[in-house]
Amino acid sequence: MTTTQLSLSFEAQRRIFSVSELNSAVQTLFERQFRAIFVEGEISGCRMAPSGHYYFSLKDAQSQIKCALFKGTARYVRFKPQDGLAVLVRGSLEVYEARGEYQFIVESIEPQGAGALQIAFEQLKRKLAAEGLFALERKRALPKLPVRIGMVTSPGGAVIRDMLHVIERRFRGLHIRLFPAQVQGEGSIEQVCRGIEWFSTGNWAEVVIIARGGGSLEDLWTFNEEAVARAIAASAVPTISAIGHETDFTIADFVADHRAPTPSAAAEIAVPTTDSVHERIASCRAKALQAMRYRLLSARGDLHRLGTDRASALVHRAVSKRAQRVDDLDMQLRALRQRIFVERRRRLADLTQRLQAADLRLRFAKIRQAQEAMDGRLFKAIESKLWQMRRRHETAQAHLTQLSPLTVLSRGYAIVERAAGQIIRSASDTAPDEKLRVRLGEGELGVRVEETHGG
Repeated sequence: MTTTQLSLSFEAQRRIFSVSELNSAVQTLFERQFRAIFVEGEISGCRMAPSGHYYFSLKDAQSQIKCALFKGTARYVRFKPQDGLAVLVRGSLEVYEARGEYQFIVESIEPQGAGALQIAFEQLKRKLAAEGLFALERKRALPKLPVRIGMVTSPGGAVIRDMLHVIERRFRGLHIRLFPAQVQGEGSIEQVCRGIEWFSTGNWAEVVIIARGGGSLEDLWTFNEEAVARAIAASAVPTISAIGHETDFTIADFVADHRAPTPSAAAEIAVPTTDSVHERIASCRAKALQAMRYRLLSARGDLHRLGTDRASALVHRAVSKRAQRVDDLDMQLRALRQRIFVERRRRLADLTQRLQAADLRLRFAKIRQAQEAMDGRLFKAIESKLWQMRRRHETAQAHLTQLSPLTVLSRGYAIVERAAGQIIRSASDTAPDEKLRVRLGEGELGVRVEETHGG
């Protein structure tokens, strides 16, 4: 065989792949060999995209592989993936053709060591505690004797019967309303939340008991959900959480205003016994009577002290002050009367001396004559002044009439003003479409400028 023939045979055997064809071939290989496999490792570089998908790497001591947990699958995972968790994942290898990389598509994920439910429980507990939903200052006191009690629990089973029996035994005649809710399984979260919100917005219940019998962690999981916890925290009515047995703890227990170890204990906590109420009433009555007796004795002593000793001292002091005031006024009156008497005697002696020194009849005649002369001169001066003023007024009136704008306007002239009262003296002072006011000899006109010329 010649060299040319060998070259043609090699070209016939060689296959050339495009990049897409190669990726597709690798994907086919992955689908055959690596479908529904399990991988264990530690989560690293975990992040959640705005789409809700989780992306992270799964690593061991020597290597790592990229993983993707899509939103639809993550919805059913009990806990949130986070860095440092050792997990066992199930899924398939696929090629991400856009970058030519292969990645592991996670279909289920379970923690290694602690269970998924326990991890989810601890994660939510830390989150709500950081928000302050477990703080003691948020806890409200329960009413001493609630007359209207709301219950959110299953209408069947021993829980509701036990609570009703305890309440009936401890205090009869109370009003109880039950919001029937499924407490386990699909739809239980929504029903429990609706029950809590119904009592919160209904303004009827004084306290709400959220109850469920015992069970496994999975059975009680409805009361570890964030939606239920936030509904309890938002309740306008004090709440009692009674979930499971005494050793069972749920997120609802931490958020509620009070935790009861069992549903029957919740009924005992919410409702006092008739005897305890009677004892409390008797105790309050005894304390009230004792306080009243003490107040009466104290008031009697105060009244005696104020009515005798202090009253006498106050009256004596008031009388003494007023007597002193009377003495001061009397002394002032005497001094004033003496001064007036002395002054009047002095003035009388002076007038008597002056009267004797002058003949009053001659002085009166001279004064009368001078007064008559002054009256004549005054009348003449007033008459002359009035005549001069009248002449000046007439001259000024004639001059003012000649200068008055009204006189000018009566001859056919006009004054053009703006609305604010500014006078227009030139066409350049205004503009087209401007409103003006024209004052005539009789009346005014409102005009609008159409065009201006000159100015």
